[in-house]
Amino acid sequence: QVQLVESGGGLVQPGGSLRLSCAASGGIFSPYAMAWYRQAAGKQRELVARIVSGGSRNYADFAKGRFTISRDNAKKTVYLQMNSLKPEDTAVYYCNQFRPLIGDYWGQGTQVTVSS
Repeated sequence: QVQLVESGGGLVQPGGSLRLSCAASGGIFSPYAMAWYRQAAGKQRELVARIVSGGSRNYADFAKGRFTISRDNAKKTVYLQMNSLKPEDTAVYYCNQFRPLIGDYWGQGTQVTVSS
């Protein structure tokens, strides 16, 4: 059973930075795409960024130029570096792994609050 555990969330001032981490356990990591999603209060969950096994990345428009997703296959960990944070980035951030024919695995989420 795959388990994903996020860390690194917290309270940060506008313009600040945070680095989220997601450690995977219980299964193979390197062949699968990993992603970060977020869900703000009262809103639907939305994709932030995705990185596939070969390293190709894609980002939501709001994340381009500010967020960077990366992965360390040896550590079975995916990261999300978030810079120039805005109050509208406040949300619970979730780690995701998608396995074809099986579906999605999710972490428990980590709260990011951007406020002065």
